[in-house]
Amino acid sequence: MADTDESARAAAVDFTRAIAAWWQDRLGPDLLGVYLLGSLAHGGFNRRYSDIDIAVIAEKPLTDETRDAMKARAAAIAPALAPKLSLFWTDRSFAVGRFPPLDRADYLDHGVALIERERVRPPRPSLEEVRLYLGGAPLANWAKTADGFAALNALEPKNHKPYLRAHLYPARFAYSWITGRMASNDEAVAYLQPQPPPGLDMDLIGRALALRHRAADPDPLFPDRVKLAQQVAACRRLVRDAA
Repeated sequence: MADTDESARAAAVDFTRAIAAWWQDRLGPDLLGVYLLGSLAHGGFNRRYSDIDIAVIAEKPLTDETRDAMKARAAAIAPALAPKLSLFWTDRSFAVGRFPPLDRADYLDHGVALIERERVRPPRPSLEEVRLYLGGAPLANWAKTADGFAALNALEPKNHKPYLRAHLYPARFAYSWITGRMASNDEAVAYLQPQPPPGLDMDLIGRALALRHRAADPDPLFPDRVKLAQQVAACRRLVRDAA
């Protein structure tokens, strides 16, 4: 089978079904549900650049030991896919674990059940809650990453994925900041195009998106690394103007 986004998505879904079955065996009646999130759920899965996002909701919080056991099982099932696996998890209360507000909104809007005993519906995160989250660690971490890329003299293959993501992130950030929701890169760009936030270089984001569509190396964007500071400034302006 050709290595296409469609075939890669099918392989990723098969992988997540095997992981969901493992969770069912491991937790039994304590398992409330296992769900696809991210691009596997709302579209835009890319064979090279996408993570494999799943959510596990259980009666009790997951232990470190159980999460480590899942990683080992994932590596045994599909060594090539296991590093892409990103686990979001919580208990019935949605008050513990790893399930940030924006991913909670993604679960409510787009979550696709792999296994479901009971659909638990937490309160929808408010726009204020989403903005408080986005304006904290996500913005700070992206800004730090952008500064690091701006200082590079060469782009190594190990940095291809985070570098391309650094160029795409401002569209996702601005979309979620405005709407309080999560969307694919394509949807975020289409939403912003008619009236982009002041100072946001949509042409640069569009070129990054085109490279992602082709699963291509981001080297053509390396001369634009210094422009990431402008993108960070535009997103910071969104935060400041809302204060």
